[in-house]
Amino acid sequence: MRNPDRSRRALVLAAALLSATLPLVSCRPAPRRAEPGQAPLIGFSLDSLVVERWKRDAEIFIRSARELGADVLLRVADQDHAVQERQIRDLADAGIHVLVVVPNDADRLSSVISEIRARGIRVLSYDRLVRNANVDLYVSFDNVMVGRLMAESVSRAVPRGGFVIINGARSDNNALMLNAGIRGVLDPLEASGAVRIVGEIWPGTWDSEEVKSALEKIVQHDRGIDAVVAGNDMLAEAAISVLSENRLMGNVKIAGQDAELAACQRIAEGVQFATVYKPIDRLALKAAGYAVMLARGEEIRTDAVINDGKYEVPYVRLEPILVTRDLLDATVIKDGFHSSADVYRKVRR
Repeated sequence: MRNPDRSRRALVLAAALLSATLPLVSCRPAPRRAEPGQAPLIGFSLDSLVVERWKRDAEIFIRSARELGADVLLRVADQDHAVQERQIRDLADAGIHVLVVVPNDADRLSSVISEIRARGIRVLSYDRLVRNANVDLYVSFDNVMVGRLMAESVSRAVPRGGFVIINGARSDNNALMLNAGIRGVLDPLEASGAVRIVGEIWPGTWDSEEVKSALEKIVQHDRGIDAVVAGNDMLAEAAISVLSENRLMGNVKIAGQDAELAACQRIAEGVQFATVYKPIDRLALKAAGYAVMLARGEEIRTDAVINDGKYEVPYVRLEPILVTRDLLDATVIKDGFHSSADVYRKVRR
């Protein structure tokens, strides 16, 4: 026979739980969305314009979003995470429907991103992932593959020898993914005895001067450097500067990423061995389209997810492209990313 006292206690407990839950549900804001006929308002929070590519990203994204009927508010944080936090809150107060963010620091923005998501603003992480924030969408290139392409290119050219790894900023999740790709190639070669890791650099930021200083210390300790895998073309240029000053360039093979014009010129001249091209127009166009969809409350389905430290985040993953001297014409020049005249400006053909 059912115990009436126990049944009453169960009913009281259920009622208490329901009353405790209802206010939470009723207070949760509905996602902001653009009404039919209303132009979606997108906030674009960009870490900086220090690296050449970011200006191009911003220009293409804004143009693409406007062509899709949206308005964009751009804010640039000049590599300061505190400034970026303030700018993100300002964008939220300005009434944006969705935030697109290139974080200065993958961890330090977690709280402010969670805060504005709690206000009903959906968030798209552009090229760099905000960790532990459960953003609505991450759109980027396959950064593990970027690292793998760089390491594979130089290890094919230098099957045996001393390697230096120059990583990107540890505060950037992309740098961790790049390192995973690089190490996935070089670790087995090191274990076999074919490759010797002369040194590895982890700068605090994407800072050429810090990298130059660290590489100078490595050179003073060990001059047996045959290859360098650098986190991007700007850091590859820093490595070339240090090795040249120490009369070590010789046949050293150096790879970077971003396909900056100066890097492509160095590749044409035979100074830099390789870069990884990430077609920015494809990334910016896709991100703009997804941002508009988020702003309108439309459902987005992806084929992949990425773990941000706590959550599985929907991931739109684009494929990067290796560029060496033999591939310049078929990649960056064919796509119109750089002109032939600019790339081969100092080369007789």
